[in-house]
Amino acid sequence: MATSILRIPLRLSTRNMGIMTRNPSSKTSSMFRATQSRTVVSTQSGAILPKPEKTPFGLIRMTIVVVPFLYVGTLISKNFAALLEEHDIFVPEDDDDDD
Repeated sequence: MATSILRIPLRLSTRNMGIMTRNPSSKTSSMFRATQSRTVVSTQSGAILPKPEKTPFGLIRMTIVVVPFLYVGTLISKNFAALLEEHDIFVPEDDDDDD
C-alpha cells in the first residue's frame, strides 16, 4: 500500500513530462502506459474487496463531541468579552433607536 502511494507522484510526473517539454514534436503516446489500480476497492488480482464496516451511532458520537466544545467556546468568549468590558477596552454602547 505504501509503495503504491509513493509511486503515484512518479507516474504523474512522467506522464506530464511530455506536456511540459518545449519540443512540440514529442508525443505522450511514446511514454509507457501505467495501469490504474484502486487498492481501496480491489486487490492486486482484481478481486473486489468486501464493504467496509459501518460505524453505528455516528450522529450521536458527533453530537457528544461537538456540543461540549461549543459550550466551552461560548464560555471562553463570554469571559473574554467581560474582561474587555471590565478594562474599558471594548464597551458596547446601549443605543436605543426605537423612536
